[in-house]
Amino acid sequence: MPGTNLTREEAQARARLLTVDAYEIDLDLTGAREGGTYRSVTTVRFDSAEHGAETFIDLIAPAVHEVVLNGKSLDVAAVFRDSRIALAHLHEGPNELRVVADCAYTNTGEGLHRFVDPVDQQTYLYTQFEVPDARRVFASFEQPDLKATFQFTVKAPEGWTVVSNSPTPEPKSNVWVFEPTPRISSYITALIVGPYHSVHSSYEQDGQSVPLGIYCRPSLAEYLDADEVFEVTRQGFDWFQEKFDYAYPFAKYDQLFVPEFNAGAMENAGAVTIRDQYVFRSKVTDAAYERRAETILHELAHMWFGDLVTMEWWNDLWLNESFATYTSVACQAYAPGSKWPHAWTTFANSEKTWAYRQDQLPSTHPIMAEIRDLDDVLVNFDGITYAKGASVLKQLVAYVGMDEFFRGVQAYFKRHAFGNTRLTDLLGALEETSGRDLKTWSKAWLETAGINILRPVIDTDASGVITSFAVKQEAPALPAGAKGEAVLRPHRIAIGCYDLRDGSLVRTERIELDVDGELTAVPQLVGKERPAVVLLNDDDLSYAKVRLDDESLSTVTEHLGDFTESLPRALCWASAWDMTRDGELATRDYLSLVLSGIGKESDIGVVQSLQRQVKAALDLYAAPEWREAGLAQWTEATLAHLRAADPGSDHQLAWARAFAATARTPQQLELLAALLDGNETIEGLAVDTELRWAFVERLAATGDFDEDEIAAELERDRTAAGERHAATARAARPTAEAKAEAWESVVASDKLPNAVQEAIIAGFVQTDQRELLDPYGAAYFEAVKDVWDTRSHEVAQQIAIGLYPSLQVSQATLDATDAWLDSAAPNAALRRLVSESRAGIERALKAQAADAAAA
Repeated sequence: MPGTNLTREEAQARARLLTVDAYEIDLDLTGAREGGTYRSVTTVRFDSAEHGAETFIDLIAPAVHEVVLNGKSLDVAAVFRDSRIALAHLHEGPNELRVVADCAYTNTGEGLHRFVDPVDQQTYLYTQFEVPDARRVFASFEQPDLKATFQFTVKAPEGWTVVSNSPTPEPKSNVWVFEPTPRISSYITALIVGPYHSVHSSYEQDGQSVPLGIYCRPSLAEYLDADEVFEVTRQGFDWFQEKFDYAYPFAKYDQLFVPEFNAGAMENAGAVTIRDQYVFRSKVTDAAYERRAETILHELAHMWFGDLVTMEWWNDLWLNESFATYTSVACQAYAPGSKWPHAWTTFANSEKTWAYRQDQLPSTHPIMAEIRDLDDVLVNFDGITYAKGASVLKQLVAYVGMDEFFRGVQAYFKRHAFGNTRLTDLLGALEETSGRDLKTWSKAWLETAGINILRPVIDTDASGVITSFAVKQEAPALPAGAKGEAVLRPHRIAIGCYDLRDGSLVRTERIELDVDGELTAVPQLVGKERPAVVLLNDDDLSYAKVRLDDESLSTVTEHLGDFTESLPRALCWASAWDMTRDGELATRDYLSLVLSGIGKESDIGVVQSLQRQVKAALDLYAAPEWREAGLAQWTEATLAHLRAADPGSDHQLAWARAFAATARTPQQLELLAALLDGNETIEGLAVDTELRWAFVERLAATGDFDEDEIAAELERDRTAAGERHAATARAARPTAEAKAEAWESVVASDKLPNAVQEAIIAGFVQTDQRELLDPYGAAYFEAVKDVWDTRSHEVAQQIAIGLYPSLQVSQATLDATDAWLDSAAPNAALRRLVSESRAGIERALKAQAADAAAA
């Protein structure tokens, strides 16, 4: 729809003209059980700076019945087009608009999402509005800097619960009338409606009392570990209120675990929605609890940074997300009583790896991205916006000092509460408290793209004493198609010196310094005996790819698992993975490195990342003629580790899942089937619901299970999660018929809910089925533009990324992609996604060549 893509210039013009005061939104959801549409009535009061001016309000609706501006009814057919209602002849000063429309329930996770639980056949609703989807539920000036109060009135079926940003009132005749919110942006308003189960408590501190609620569907209530969620939430309240020196700004804090959610969570003011896969139905490792805790803390941090103080326009989305990511991990690492003091290890191992990958794509962009319109922002929830931005904030904290950083943040909140800001507002506050000029830092780090590489340059004499030591900084050329130029940057780093002591790698010295320019001398190490390992960027202070010198690499290859601390291990693992992706380390050598050290890796999050990375390397980066040998070696290792792991441990569960992902020989597949039916057991391994599905999906993908076995497993698990797993298993079957059925359901039809579509795509793409999938490369290029033009953003993006022929690693795939990019004229957002996928083929070809050369 041409009118749906709001541009920055349009938003700026509208913000200059309007000051929005208040919304009153009246929704009749009594027909939610049947679906279809619902009545939406919006009354919005706003001021215009000019008499007679023109503007528009945003609305996506199947039907608009009334538009009344300042008491005058407008011709709906004349003023409503695409997603906009044109408003002309405004009064200078106060104006009042009333819009009556029929809006549609969705199954895409956008707007007002409707879900029917197969367990109880009850209907559950929730809203998801970021970036521009409040307009799917009520008429709104859909941009973050037109804040207003929002007063919701909702009519719902009897016995249901309605939750919004304001405290939940007592209903009268099934009508819920909420108090107006404080001034907030439209995208963080929310409604969660249905017969949800809830648990309530409060946060109490020095006379402050904040009501706390946790919600989920009744079918998940037996698995809801509310006490654990409350504990993490209270730790976050304690830490954030101390660091921000600003009391929690809303009247209550509800966390609602909702079905078929596209993201991890969403920071609706006082009513955070979270994907309900975080209510764990089966045993998971501690890494999953840590990830959930980080998500809980991330959204809680947004209550201040994002909701209380909000970006003026989406080019500062990075700051919103980076701040929440940095502070959530910092809270895990530093808050008293935290269960995850090693959180920076997880950050180095997962978030930064994501950032490094994103920053080497042709779509790489400055952290402070150029956001021209909504299409730009919708594809910008990426590894740079979240992870690189958070990495750079971590470096900024090291640069200005943590106390100075948070004093600046405190001043920023007090100065801009319930308002909108730009990056310069925060940097100005930090300059005041730190005394540092941050303009140069900002230009180097926030306004340029790409990544630097740091290498140690070490000379020693015959006795092993260091005669010179320097840090060499490189700025690799940006990928073809990326905008801008590579630059050298100032880095605040630590250099760690490690030596073997009783079989362990122990840090014997640490030097912290500023690195700037191409070569930075480190005279502090001259005259000292060369350590076994020199680790640049120790403690992970800066954002840079790090390389080990030959002697350090040799030691690490033998002893990577022998670091006494988890963070240097994670940094070395990340460096090795990055070298593999860059074709500097052959996949077979990466496999050997992992197999030599993973058994000593105590951090379960790192173990699970290594398992995923090895499988990806073998599937994409191994020389095709050696791939099967490498996979056989890896699969045997996963089984050996499974059998050797402590009974009932997280490591045992992780190895069971890794084995299930790659089992291939008849004997291995027979073991999976025997574990599934109980004919064989491994001490301590509970083959529970989720692990059963992992086994079933693999057995389906290898042709050992067909429809009868999948249906029997679904009969055991008649839940929404079971239906998704069954969809994955059916699509995974190695037959032409199964692939055609899956493709048809996703590409030819637009009826699937978002979560089921995602599950089918996951099953469809099987790395052992390249020949079976080969014809779908051409089919993808025939279909993807039409999908993009006719489906909602979330659904279209799933297809554009998930069904790209990424397993067909060949020049032919590159050529087909280039031909499509030249001829199809996709818009910028789709072009970006396809170009990113194309870059994956290029990288894989380079890595495969490196692996073949190592043979």
